[in-house]
Amino acid sequence: MNATIKNLLIIILSFGLYFIFDDLYFKDLRKWFVVQTNQLGISHLLTYMITGIPLFLGTLLIGKRTDFFQNLGLNKSLFKGFLFALICTLPMFIGFGVVFELNTTIKIDTILIGVVAAGFFEELYFRGFLFGLPFRKTKLGFILSVLFGALYFGSLHLYQSTELYELLGIFLITFLGGILFAWVYAEWNFNIWVPIFLHMLMNLAWELFSVSDNALGGIYSNVFRLLTIALVINTTILYKKRKGIKLTVNKKTLLFQKQE
Repeated sequence: MNATIKNLLIIILSFGLYFIFDDLYFKDLRKWFVVQTNQLGISHLLTYMITGIPLFLGTLLIGKRTDFFQNLGLNKSLFKGFLFALICTLPMFIGFGVVFELNTTIKIDTILIGVVAAGFFEELYFRGFLFGLPFRKTKLGFILSVLFGALYFGSLHLYQSTELYELLGIFLITFLGGILFAWVYAEWNFNIWVPIFLHMLMNLAWELFSVSDNALGGIYSNVFRLLTIALVINTTILYKKRKGIKLTVNKKTLLFQKQE
């Protein structure tokens, strides 16, 4: 069987099982953990990890077992990922600190769920697995590899509002966010810690200050968010130019690509 078809089947089947498992059992499993631990945030993290088992098994089926961490981008530098994310999110932390009030009611569960779990597992599952494996292990290019994951990522945030214009805005922002995180993952040599820390710190800035109740935000919040996005893109491009490294996502890898 063709390697591209084989790997795509594994990816589709694994993510399908994850989707079913997550949809049917996530809430009940988290409730069970809450009863055992009396900790909502910890229970959320444990449940997220368990529901991701089909994705971990799928990753093991693609390539050698020793390549598991490499295939998900977990073997790369945490420090580089954190430093890059910290520099790029400074406009949000500084801007939000000037314009908005500090959120004094923030709880540890909010941090664990909205920052740690959201940043780590969403990037690991949607960028590391759902985008990264098709882009790295098949002949699919960036657009075809990123499309479904970005659509799914955007749809996950629609619970945040019932107003039509807010729903459209939330979907658009999170859909484009999914594409940005996938792009930065690819351009930083598939270092999953780059989008993980970027996602975490962006969410942390949103939670630390009284910015908005949903991902859409207002004028000021989006100005500072756009500054962060501009830093992410420009810093990545300038870094690669100075290092003499070609962009991973280019016209030759947009739709389909040749396997080395």
